[in-house]
Amino acid sequence: MKKVIHTGIFFLSMVLSLTAQENWKPLFNGEDLDDWVILNGEADYLIEGDEIVGVSKMNTPNSFLSTKKNYGDFILEFEVKVDPSLNSGVQIRSNSIPSYRNGRVHGYQVEIDPSRRAWSGGIYDEARRGWLYPLTQNEKGRQAFDPYGWNKYRVEAIGPSIRIWINGVNTSNLLDDMTLEGIIGLQVHSIRQEEQQGKEIRWRNIRIATENIDRYRWEMDPEVVEINLIPNTLSDQEKRRGWRLLWDGKTTKGWRSVKNPEFPEKGWEINDGVLTVIKEGGGGDIITTDKYSDFELSFEFKITEGANSGVKYFVDPNVTKGKGGAIGPEFQILDDHQHPDAKRGVKGNRTVGSLYDLIPATNLSEGSDNKRFKGVGAWNHGRILAVGNRVEHWLNGIKMLEYERGTPMFRALVAYSKFKDSPNYGEWDQGYILLQDHHDEVSFRSIKIREF
Repeated sequence: MKKVIHTGIFFLSMVLSLTAQENWKPLFNGEDLDDWVILNGEADYLIEGDEIVGVSKMNTPNSFLSTKKNYGDFILEFEVKVDPSLNSGVQIRSNSIPSYRNGRVHGYQVEIDPSRRAWSGGIYDEARRGWLYPLTQNEKGRQAFDPYGWNKYRVEAIGPSIRIWINGVNTSNLLDDMTLEGIIGLQVHSIRQEEQQGKEIRWRNIRIATENIDRYRWEMDPEVVEINLIPNTLSDQEKRRGWRLLWDGKTTKGWRSVKNPEFPEKGWEINDGVLTVIKEGGGGDIITTDKYSDFELSFEFKITEGANSGVKYFVDPNVTKGKGGAIGPEFQILDDHQHPDAKRGVKGNRTVGSLYDLIPATNLSEGSDNKRFKGVGAWNHGRILAVGNRVEHWLNGIKMLEYERGTPMFRALVAYSKFKDSPNYGEWDQGYILLQDHHDEVSFRSIKIREF
C-alpha cells in the first residue's frame, strides 16, 4: 500500500510539473522584437544570442521596451544582469495612454537596484505614487540580489496580490488594486553622468504563465511583511499577526471627542471609507475609546494645501497646554512647503513625520534628506512603533526617526520644547491615540493597530 501511495504521489507531481511546463510561454522569441515597442525614451535595445540588451543613453528620458499585449493575472520569470552603475526595473500591469502625461509609462515596477541601498525586488509605482514596497523591513530580501551576476526573478501578479522572489528569496508581498492589467516593459533608466553612457542591462529566459496559475503559486515567506494598500481592509497575514482595524471605515465606533464621551456632532465627516476633519468645522480633536501602551499603529493620511494636523499617542486628555488640545507625543502631519510651522521650531522638528517640536524627521533608511513624501492631495502612509520606551516614526516605508522615552536626551529635548512645563511629558505608561483637528482639511483611512 505504501508503495502504491508513493507511486501515486510521484505520478501526480510529474503531471503537475509537466502541466506547469506546458503553461509557460516565452515573451521573447530569440529572433526579433516584433512583439515589443519602445516607449518614452530613445535608449537602444539589441539582441545578442538569447538575450535582450538595453544600452544606456544620455539626454533621453526613461526608456521602456514594452509588450504590445496587456497582461492581467500572470506569473512572470526572467533573468537579469545589470551594470552596477545603473538602476533599472521591469514594468508590470503598466500603461501608456495619451490622457496620462502624454503617454508616460506608469504603473508597477519590479525594482532592479544594484546600489548599496539594495532594494532590488521592491515595488515602485513609476510616474504615479512612488515607492509602494521599499525593502526597509526585509533585510534578507536586500541580500538576495547579486549586483555582478545573473539574477532570477519570479513575479506573481494574481488579483490584487503582487509577490516577488529573487534567486528564490521572497522580497515583496503587496496587496493593491489600483491597476489589475497592463503591459510588461523592460526599463533602461535615464542617466545623468557621462561615465554611465553605453552601460548595459541584459535580460534572458523571459517567460510568462497565464492559465491555471493559482495552482503554481509559491508560499510567501511568513517573515516577510505583506503591505496592504486596499483601504480599510485586513489581509489574512495581518490578522494572523494580530492587526485589527482601529477605525472600521464606516462608523464612529471606537472614537470620541477629546472633550466628552460622544463623537463630535460637527467638524468630522465619513464618506466612501474616508474620515475627514473639515476645515474650520469646529469639531475638535478625537481620541480612541481605549488606551494603548505597547503597539504598532498604521494609518494613511491625505492633506490639502497648507494643512496642519497630527497623530498623537500616549495622550492624557486631562493634561493640556494653555488653550491647546490634549498633550502627547505627536507624529506631525504638515504641508512643509506652504505651512509656516515648517520653518519654526528647531532644525525642522515641526515638519511632516517629525516628533513635533522635539525631533526632526529625516530619511534614516537611505541616509538622505528626501523624506519621500508623496505630496499634497496624495495618500501617504504613517507608522508609529512603540515598544517599551522605544519609539519609531515611519513615513511611506521610510524610517524618519527613533527615540527612547525617559532618557536624559529625551528629557533635554522636552525641556527645550514648548512642552517644558508639562510634567512627565511623553512618559506615561499608556494613553489614548488622537487625531488632531487643527482647523484644516485632512483625511484619514486604513487606521490599524496591533498590540504587543
